[in-house]
Amino acid sequence: MINFFLSLFDILNIFLKMMWFGVINIPAENSSSRTIRCVRFLNPFYLLTRGSPAGQRITSFLESLGPMFIKFGQLLSTRSDVVPAEIIGFLNTLTDQCKPFPAKDAKNIIERSLGINLQDVYKNFEEAPMAAASLAQVHRAQLISSSEHVVIKVLRPGIHKKVQRNIGVMKVMGFLVNLFYWESHRLKLNEVIGDYERTIKQELDLKVEAANTSATRKNFANSELLYIPKIFWDHTSVNVLTLEEIDGIACTDTASMDRRGIDRKKLAENGVRIFLDQVFRDNFFHADMHPGNIFVSKENVQTPSYIAIDCAIVGSLTQEDQYNLARMLQATLKQDYPKLAKLFIGAGWVNSNTQQSVLEQTLRATCEPIFSRPLSEIEFGKLLLYLFDSTRQFGLSIQPSLILLQKTLIHIEGMGREIYAGLDFWGLAEPYIDNWVMSQYSPAKLKDFLEQNKFELLDRATGLPGEVFDVLDNIKFLTQDSKKYSNLVQEMQASFHSQRKWQNLTIIILTGIIMVLLINRL
Repeated sequence: MINFFLSLFDILNIFLKMMWFGVINIPAENSSSRTIRCVRFLNPFYLLTRGSPAGQRITSFLESLGPMFIKFGQLLSTRSDVVPAEIIGFLNTLTDQCKPFPAKDAKNIIERSLGINLQDVYKNFEEAPMAAASLAQVHRAQLISSSEHVVIKVLRPGIHKKVQRNIGVMKVMGFLVNLFYWESHRLKLNEVIGDYERTIKQELDLKVEAANTSATRKNFANSELLYIPKIFWDHTSVNVLTLEEIDGIACTDTASMDRRGIDRKKLAENGVRIFLDQVFRDNFFHADMHPGNIFVSKENVQTPSYIAIDCAIVGSLTQEDQYNLARMLQATLKQDYPKLAKLFIGAGWVNSNTQQSVLEQTLRATCEPIFSRPLSEIEFGKLLLYLFDSTRQFGLSIQPSLILLQKTLIHIEGMGREIYAGLDFWGLAEPYIDNWVMSQYSPAKLKDFLEQNKFELLDRATGLPGEVFDVLDNIKFLTQDSKKYSNLVQEMQASFHSQRKWQNLTIIILTGIIMVLLINRL
């Protein structure tokens, strides 16, 4: 009962603040109906925010509701398929900073979660946290067993219940918006809130962040470009994460880089290479690469490198989206708008009934003003943002990971150009992507596929002949009464043709396997 009244109070509080900041008026202001536009004057606070941009009002509204809603705003800033570009610009200014909670609570959570006495495992535990955010805060310490310097990330007390309550409130608000706002389907509120719920719940399990960090560390184990701190699994749980303390330079501190003689041009270019490797080589990318999570190594200034932390949010593309992304970037650079429009339709990113010529005109109108500048000055993350924004009118629908990647690209380019203003992103990306696309059809790639899937392919092949004979027998039986079973006959015939295609494909693949085995023996 108490939770019910608390949630009701939260909803009323949100509604009042929507009125105070003028957020509730935004749909009416954008309506084509004069009658509906007049509805905004029913808000007694309307005149207070009348001249403010919609993005500024939404940002102020979310900030007033506290850290959980700030994180929701940060998620919204990645949803360029739903949110207009001008609003995303304001949402990008949201920062997740909070007052720290008492060190005594942090110690209790560590001891309870790990089943230890703090003084038996850690020494020199610093009670003043290094940083405090909406979900957790971080303390420095040393391990008694090895004297290694570590940082301990601890979730806030009671954060699980607080998050669950806020999600419930968001769902109720989403329901009300869908009920009363006539164009709510364009906002995809249920999808956005569901996306937020999945993301925030992953961040509430620090073992997930630890696993992501460990996977990224393995991907760059022998790399000179990126260092990922070590995870101490024996001292990690759902509520506590212990990892190696790093010593790096803030990626915005160019003065310190210059004092150490770091080649900033090479450093910025290495950042692009790291991004491309994560997206295309590993298909597992750090999706929260803002300046607070990226540092510059103080070691080996001749080959400047980065240190990355906080792998709570990561992304991964399907093989199809990987390939479509590469083709989209190639077509965009070559300003091949017919191919680009065909790709958007063929990939299912826009409605299937979209007229290619109309979409082509829209893409051309979006890109041509940008390509009037030199390629080295074009920010491709923002270009993708404008492309997605311009195609929302055609029912843009793409995977959240692809939108997350576009957001990450904006961070990478922005950070790279702050380090070295003359960074030529496409000069590095174009040959990399061309080589990657060609490698997808190489004999070595086919060989790897055959070796990885040989048992599944053999199992499929051995079962096919029996399945084909079953289909033929069924068709023969059903054709005796074709009028009664005409539809079923057609379905069975289609199934037979499908099976025959699979059989042909299997024969080809088995032949390939035999050839590979023979080549290896030779």
